[in-house]
Amino acid sequence: MQPQGPELDIVHLLRAVTVELGLLSGRFASRNHMHPTDVRALIALMDAARAGEETTAGRLGAALGLNSAGTTALVDRLERAGHVRRVRSEQDRRRVVIEVEEQAVALGWAFFGPLIGRTAELLRGYDEREQAAIRGFLEGVREAAAGEG
Repeated sequence: MQPQGPELDIVHLLRAVTVELGLLSGRFASRNHMHPTDVRALIALMDAARAGEETTAGRLGAALGLNSAGTTALVDRLERAGHVRRVRSEQDRRRVVIEVEEQAVALGWAFFGPLIGRTAELLRGYDEREQAAIRGFLEGVREAAAGEG
């Protein structure tokens, strides 16, 4: 039996937001001569950097569901385009990690910055308790989606 109720309006709205964000990401990729996976890789790398984590090719491939050969091709493509660089790990000089180049960050901000700004402005309209509820809801949906694979 399919669930029913007012919650489904929110579920459908979340799906619509997801579709719009996917289309926007596709436009960004197309305008910058990138594959959609390239964009997902850059997002994963920036998220890891923001969390203070180093990302190896193996970790990136696992996050994106790619095999070793696919990950190598992806990183090579991003490196040739000037979006990432391979560097020795600060924690273990034997490991090679992938870092996002500043020009790639600037490219992303130029395209997605207005949306990020509008989204942050919308969130400022909610008090701390409401923001915590929104965060909890989105984290729960993310965890549910991650568990579905």
